Amino acid sequence: MEKTEVQHQVHLEGAIKLLTGDLTEEAGRAGIDNQLQRWIEDLKAANNPEFHKLVVDLQALKALLHGGTYNGDQVGRLLHHLGNETARVAHFSDGNTRTHVEKLSAALLAAAGQLQGSDTTPEQDLKNNNRGIDQSA
Repeated sequence: MEKTEVQHQVHLEGAIKLLTGDLTEEAGRAGIDNQLQRWIEDLKAANNPEFHKLVVDLQALKALLHGGTYNGDQVGRLLHHLGNETARVAHFSDGNTRTHVEKLSAALLAAAGQLQGSDTTPEQDLKNNNRGIDQSA
């Protein structure tokens, strides 16, 4: 069965919800592997070589979070890279999906800040439109 734009958007919203929650708690839940795997499969299905770095980083993230214990700084750096890379490739998305991808990028960067000791919460970062986003990385 071919995935629809709505299904992709639902997967993106699920990833955003996961990232804006308590990552320590979420990492211990069995569903995180499934969420990341759906995201990986969506990117692979797009058959776009520009998504290769995202797929590799998501697989690394999945491995780091497996089992519920992880190095927050290491995961934070990976989330930061994923956020920047997601922002870089957002223009490949069509219509409303692009908005979801841009929100996902912001959520990734906010989650990275949460793990790396940011003074703001992911929700505050999203409201602030993620000022300070590193576009050069």
